[in-house]
Amino acid sequence: MFIKYIKELSLKKRLKNSIKNVNDNKLSTSVNTVGILIDENYFFEKQKLVEELIEKGIKRENISLLAFQNAQKKNENYDVPTFFNKDITWNGDFSSNFVIDFINSKFDILISYYDVEKAPLLLITNKSKASFKVGFSSIDKRLNHLMITINAENYKVFIHELFRYLKILNKI
Repeated sequence: MFIKYIKELSLKKRLKNSIKNVNDNKLSTSVNTVGILIDENYFFEKQKLVEELIEKGIKRENISLLAFQNAQKKNENYDVPTFFNKDITWNGDFSSNFVIDFINSKFDILISYYDVEKAPLLLITNKSKASFKVGFSSIDKRLNHLMITINAENYKVFIHELFRYLKILNKI
């Protein structure tokens, strides 16, 4: 338990040193590809979130999902790629190839769907190559281009607000 705490502090320190204000790389094209980063410890409706995006016109094959859980449960199968604290080194690097692929993917939008700051999730959002990053206002303001003030349980309202702003920005 104590080692996990020290590792979390180490990751937060590295993140604080590496975090930079989100660049002004504005979304210049229409939205085709979407990456979703979810904290599965608190939000379980990931498939319903994906269905909301599909209803708004995003194709299912253009949606990538990555979930985070604090610890891996024995004999549990995960329906989406899921990473854990053990998949992160003390230097803040990821050992799982699917996490590295997710970070290096050039999404039109990255939806950081978590409202509690956890170092692994913040690291992925910070390192992501996405053109436009969207998240909750309770998360560090330097990570996202657009922040929506709402609870994570209200995924329908979140998606509605996201697409309302994208329409205002002429991106859909």
